[in-house]
Amino acid sequence: MPDRRMMIAGALAAMLAPRVSARQADGALEALRRRADVRLGLAVHDTGTGRRLTIDGMGRYAMCSTFKAPLAAAVLARVDAGRLRLDQPVRFGDGDLLDYAPAVRARRAEGRMTVAELCEAAVVLSDNSAANLLLPLIGGPAGLTRWFRSMGDGVSRLDRTEPTFNDVRGDETRDTTSSLAMAATLERMLVGDVLSSASRARRIEWMVASRTGASRLRAGLPADWRAGDKTGTSGDGWFNDIAIIWPPQRKPIVVACYLDAPGADTAVADAVHADIGAQIGHLFA
Repeated sequence: MPDRRMMIAGALAAMLAPRVSARQADGALEALRRRADVRLGLAVHDTGTGRRLTIDGMGRYAMCSTFKAPLAAAVLARVDAGRLRLDQPVRFGDGDLLDYAPAVRARRAEGRMTVAELCEAAVVLSDNSAANLLLPLIGGPAGLTRWFRSMGDGVSRLDRTEPTFNDVRGDETRDTTSSLAMAATLERMLVGDVLSSASRARRIEWMVASRTGASRLRAGLPADWRAGDKTGTSGDGWFNDIAIIWPPQRKPIVVACYLDAPGADTAVADAVHADIGAQIGHLFA
């Protein structure tokens, strides 16, 4: 496994190195796919300079729990429109408790949480039950897909709920996105005016407080760069991270990084993400 980790990191460094031509980057990507059975979907946009970096930007990848970031934004958009309240209680029972539901399970005796508490749990802790409890508030998976379309995202789609939506195989389009589509949506959510300033600040606060991404993109960034992210992972080899990054005294950089790595363990996948973070820190310094 260490050999594979070194090979993946080396191939990524080659793809992301300065002054590498598009043809050379494509060749390195194809070599990476062939030798390591890995696909990488990466979209980076510096919102201050306009500089972009894209690798397989239109390829489809399972969203996994990265969908919880736009889910929270869709909920906040309804709060801004007066259709929901942050302090609105949402009731639940034992049947709503999934295997990974730390925040919701902690409130089992009470049997209810507010909309704000569920959003925070979904983004900060990636609580699966919290996400499932929020979805009906926006019309279910189809409601989130409609919200994507209203944002100009014609690619991202949610079709199922936790945990079955993680099962994405082959050329399936259900519950998928592309790195370009998700990066653009992330930018509209966190940099644009889709949300009120208060809701936008709340969304950013939750992503910065997220506890699941310390070993991924953030791990490779320069120490003085601030970042918030939302990860997504499944046992079928999907290892994802979407992030907003602030270099000192600059406008933010948005990143969507999707890794399809069948057979890789979490440590190897995290190392790939950290290497990408380091390369972003170098190329966008």
